[in-house]
Amino acid sequence: MIRYIAIRIALALPTLLAISFLVFFAAYLSPADPVDIKLGQRAAPEVKARVRHELGLDRPPFVRYGDYVWGIVSRGDLGTSYSTGEPVSAFIRRSFPNTAILATLALLVSLLVGIPLGIAAAVYTNRLPDRIAMGAALTGVAVPSFVLGPVLVLLLAVRSNLLPVTGFSIADGTTQPQYFVLPVFVLAARSSALIARLTRSAMLDVLGQDYIRTARAKGLGGGAVLFKHALKNAFPPILTVAGTTFGYLLAGSFVVERFFNIPGLGDQSIASIEARDYPVIQGLTLLLAATFIAINLVVDILYGFLDPRARVGGGSGITPRGRSLG
Repeated sequence: MIRYIAIRIALALPTLLAISFLVFFAAYLSPADPVDIKLGQRAAPEVKARVRHELGLDRPPFVRYGDYVWGIVSRGDLGTSYSTGEPVSAFIRRSFPNTAILATLALLVSLLVGIPLGIAAAVYTNRLPDRIAMGAALTGVAVPSFVLGPVLVLLLAVRSNLLPVTGFSIADGTTQPQYFVLPVFVLAARSSALIARLTRSAMLDVLGQDYIRTARAKGLGGGAVLFKHALKNAFPPILTVAGTTFGYLLAGSFVVERFFNIPGLGDQSIASIEARDYPVIQGLTLLLAATFIAINLVVDILYGFLDPRARVGGGSGITPRGRSLG
């Protein structure tokens, strides 16, 4: 397992390097000039030349990219914002906690809602509970967040005055739980539906196995068969999807954060894209990529503990995901 973790980390480094390369040089494809954005197109040429030199934009692209990578490796320096002159790391320290809390709460809600719905649908397959659960899951998949958010705000905030719309922030430590309900529910709706559908499929596959019928023939109760045997063996693929879902929740919170005025990475990313603030865009993209890779690594490690067949070693010919190489 230690060797496997070391290999995964070693493989992650070229991936991050490739992402940094693509993101850095994608800025050259944009027709907008950072100096014009910062000073305006009517600024004096000598002023533009001075600012271009201060920002290092007059150096060769590959030299700038090498300095950029070396700054990240040696000092953790992700660059400086063109718009405000603030270090990109300061943006991340200010914004990432809100996004991380929002994504974590959304993942917990997705698991707490999706897994029971999927289990109920599998146990009562082709009956009324199955149809209700899968109908709700289909609705969650079909309705996008930019539609669900305004509808819930209209019903629960404007007309009923039950929940507040804005105020999600952990910076001051005084935010009340009711401020989290609407953004977390909107962000978790689609992932809850996906987890419910996957749980139903995984449980149906397990419930049809011979060892489940043997357990029932031995007189084990329905709860013991369902949770001790069926759910335990159906959980590894659910865990894999949950880890991937968490990464998508981190990267997919842009619309929710902007709609509910949450000062997170999504809101900051949209503001940076609108301002053509390339250093901030590059830093946030690298952060999300590194987080996604770290989540996948953690999921693979947990997968090995949950499913002994997926553990590395012993010459079994099984990959970390449990797929045979032969």
